[in-house]
Amino acid sequence: MSMATGTAGYALSDSLTMLRRNLKHALRYPSLTFAVVVMPVMMLLLFNYAYGSTLGAGIGGGHYIDYVTPGIVLMAATSGSLVTAIGICTDMTEGIVNRFRTMAISRSAFLAGHVVGSVIQTMIGLVLVIGAALAMGFRPNAGPVEWLAAAGLLLFLTIALTWISAGIGLVAKTVESASNMPMPLQFLPFIGSAIVPTDSMPTAMRWFAEYQPFTPMIETLRGLLMGTGIGAGAAWSALAWCTVLTLVGYFWSRSVFYRR
Repeated sequence: MSMATGTAGYALSDSLTMLRRNLKHALRYPSLTFAVVVMPVMMLLLFNYAYGSTLGAGIGGGHYIDYVTPGIVLMAATSGSLVTAIGICTDMTEGIVNRFRTMAISRSAFLAGHVVGSVIQTMIGLVLVIGAALAMGFRPNAGPVEWLAAAGLLLFLTIALTWISAGIGLVAKTVESASNMPMPLQFLPFIGSAIVPTDSMPTAMRWFAEYQPFTPMIETLRGLLMGTGIGAGAAWSALAWCTVLTLVGYFWSRSVFYRR
């Protein structure tokens, strides 16, 4: 076995150990994972039952739950970023990372364990949110291929947001600031097509909504799940944004971690 292969093997083994650690923390302290699910479900209840008839009429009638669910599901993916930011900041401020650095542990394992663990938690949360939407009357037209593509898009977005949140957790000085700094990510889909179409917005807001990262992701997810047109370039734009966010978050978080 070459030295490179051996090093990669140790890094993988250490990353799996860190992953098990983070998943055990999630099981013992499920409040964060629970919060990832509760907020989107509350949004579904609010917009479907309180505002659904009015907003549904404004977008051409039909079942508003079918329009709003893809946007709320994407919001649930952004809510999962809290788990990463808070978890990493807690480890950094409580000194456990300094302890890890005195041990024969791959330095990349710490971030890998947090990121993979948070992605798993968020994806489980997304399944629960979709289940709640189905119970409220959401009726997607997607076939197996479309569901697979939608799951792939959500996974890609979750990975991107998790790496961004890892960087936030590393630069945050306190757990409180780590929980507040990802808030713009969670509410940015509101200034997009998650709740209403962008063409119903004032000109300046419409321009921002159409060119911000989450609108093409929402439109792509909605098109996949509901069988509607995705729009020219929306899918490619969604994939491009996910790629950019992943690379930015990955290199930023690694740069910050290795400097500390």
